[in-house]
Amino acid sequence: GNYLYIDKTEYVYRMTHSASSYMFLSRPRRFGKSLLISTLEAYFQGKKELFEGLAMERLEKDWVKYPILHLDLNISQYSSQKDLEDILNRNLVAWENLYGADPAERSLALRFAGIIQRACEKAGQRVVILVDEYDKPLLQNLHDETMQTELRNMLKPFYGVLKTMDGCIKFALLTGVTKFGKVSVFNDLNNLMDISMDDRYVEICGITEEEIHTYLEKELQGLASRQKVSYEEMCLELKKRYDGYHFGNTDIYCPWDVINFAKKLVFDTSARPSAFWINSSGNDMVKRFVDKADQTTRDEIEKLVAGGFVEKQLRLDLTYDEIDNTIDNLWSVLFTTGYLTTAGEVRLPDSESYAYKLVIPN
Repeated sequence: GNYLYIDKTEYVYRMTHSASSYMFLSRPRRFGKSLLISTLEAYFQGKKELFEGLAMERLEKDWVKYPILHLDLNISQYSSQKDLEDILNRNLVAWENLYGADPAERSLALRFAGIIQRACEKAGQRVVILVDEYDKPLLQNLHDETMQTELRNMLKPFYGVLKTMDGCIKFALLTGVTKFGKVSVFNDLNNLMDISMDDRYVEICGITEEEIHTYLEKELQGLASRQKVSYEEMCLELKKRYDGYHFGNTDIYCPWDVINFAKKLVFDTSARPSAFWINSSGNDMVKRFVDKADQTTRDEIEKLVAGGFVEKQLRLDLTYDEIDNTIDNLWSVLFTTGYLTTAGEVRLPDSESYAYKLVIPN
């Protein structure tokens, strides 16, 4: 379709040829997790033609087709336990139409396990499992502790199948917004490798500054000329607006902002960068945080808005039922969901512990 594609397939090759077969990736919304999932799906389908001219074409020598179970939890709203049951059942029925069903398998988890086994036997290859936005049902119900418990009780045995059916699984990736949620839902899946802050994979979603110059130099040169500024000034404006996220030691541009700015320029060549990410979804998390804030926290929020930072210890191993226990836990949630990012670490006085310097990304 003559679209711009920033080649991340080297990381896909690295993931799929790693010693770990089970991976978990946390990124804020609109950072390209779904595109990564679809790229993996195309790769495991053996669609070599889609990778022409990309790093994967050079790296991969053996193109093998595997059975794929792709579960996307981002396509539904979850206001009740039945909503989650319906979306899981819909996927299971589709897979059973491909690989067969067993009347003795009555629970969601048993059906999932049976599908994996039959898919492996029918294809003669182990199964690839891709789960997009595994935590969407839980995130939508942070306010309802009873609902949280019900949803967790459904998801835990369902995801637990990945452990029991290990011998039939070639590769599995689960993505989501919240890193901490994996403790309460995946605590039986002890072979799940978290690559969210792994230096080998920090650039897998989002756009680096090097990629901005490599893939968008021509467009930025033209934009700078039309707006009568230098190329360097145009790049600095883009960096100021969108290069605010930090994963590990790497700065990442928010791809949703860059993409929408580029779209805007198609219709208005004099357009200036503006905020797009903040309006891409509901901001209930921020409202919830402000509502619970005492005066000290409100002062800290004002400090952040003024361009400053706050020093906080973060808990990335939170379970969902701990989120509301203290305001400090909500700082951790704002970090994992992308509303805040880090600007370095500081060692706490008279302690071996460290705190993060938290800032608003842009």
